[in-house]
Amino acid sequence: MSPNNTSVLLIYTGGTIGMIENAETGALESFNFEHLQKHVPELQNFTFRIDTYQFDPPMDSSDMDPDAWRKLVRIISDNYNQYTGFVILHGTDTMAYTASALSFMLEGLNKPVILTGSQLPIGVLRTDGKENLLTSIEIATARHPNGRPIVPEVCIFFENHLTRGNRTTKINAENFNAFRSYNYPVLASAGIHIKYNNVQIHTENVQRELQPHYLLDTNIAILKLFPGIQENVVDAILAIKGLKAVVLETYGSGNAPLKEWFLHHLHNACEQGIIIVNVTQCSAGTVEMERYETGYRLMQAGVVCGYDSTTESAVTKLMFLLGHNYPPAKVRDLMSRPLAGEITI
Repeated sequence: MSPNNTSVLLIYTGGTIGMIENAETGALESFNFEHLQKHVPELQNFTFRIDTYQFDPPMDSSDMDPDAWRKLVRIISDNYNQYTGFVILHGTDTMAYTASALSFMLEGLNKPVILTGSQLPIGVLRTDGKENLLTSIEIATARHPNGRPIVPEVCIFFENHLTRGNRTTKINAENFNAFRSYNYPVLASAGIHIKYNNVQIHTENVQRELQPHYLLDTNIAILKLFPGIQENVVDAILAIKGLKAVVLETYGSGNAPLKEWFLHHLHNACEQGIIIVNVTQCSAGTVEMERYETGYRLMQAGVVCGYDSTTESAVTKLMFLLGHNYPPAKVRDLMSRPLAGEITI
C-alpha cells in the first residue's frame, strides 16, 4: 500500500473520546486536534495524511438526530474521492443508531466508514480511546493487494472487534466491551494482527457511484410489550397524530398476547397504512412469525416480520424508507429484504 495515495478523514462529532481533563480545573473539555496529537503521539507514526473535521460545538451523542446524520453524510459525500477511508469519533450511547442510519443513507458505499469512541476520555491514563482510534484508522486504510478496500462498509470498532454498524447494539455502560453484534459474526478481530473475516464482509462486485440520501421521516414509535400492558397504552401509541410506522418489540421469536383487543388495534392500524415491524426483545435470535400461533396471528393482522434486525436498525431503516415517500406496501416489502446486510432471511 503506497502511503502517498492513502489518507483518512477523521470526523469528530463529540463524545467521551474527545474529552480532555483540564489540569487546572479538573473539568472535562472537548477535543481539538492539537490536544489529540499531544495525547496520542503515535498518530505521527502513520505515514499517510490524516485530516480532521470537527463538529462545532461537539454533540453529546444523546443529542444525535437525523440532522446530524445528514451532516455526516454530506461531509463524507463531499470528501468521498479525496480519502481512502473515514473514521467518525462518536459518543457511545447512540453510536449504533448513527451507524445503522449511515449504512442506509450511503448507498453504493465502497470505502470504509468506521465509527469509534471510548468509555474513558483520551487524556486519561487507562483510556480505551487511544487503541480504538489507532486501530480504526488502520482498518479505514486497509486494502487488498489489488488496491480495493478490505472493509467497504459502515462499521463500529470497539474493544478489539469490528462489527457491521447496522448489526450492532450497545450492551454495556460500564465495561470497555460496550458493543455486541449478536446475530452477525464480527468482521475483524484485532490482536497482534488484525484478522479480517473476509467471508462476512460485504463487497460490491460492481463498482457503484456513492449515492448519498438525506430524506428521513421520523414519524415512528417503538412499542415494547410487557405482561399486563393496558389497552389504552397500545391505543394511545397507535393513535399518535401523523404516525407512519411502529417497531413492535415482542417476546421470544416474535410472540405477543392473543387478546382480541390487541390484535384488533394492530389490524386497524395496518389497515390505515401504519407499518408495524415485529422485532424481538431478545438480544440474539430472530423473529419467526409462522412458528407459534401468537406470531401467526400478528402476521394475519398485517404485521411485518423484522427477522433478526436490531431495534436501532429497524428504526433507522423505517426513517429512511418513509423519507422516500414510498407507499406502505413498498415499505413493507423493503423491510422484508436486506438493503445493507442488516437482516438475515
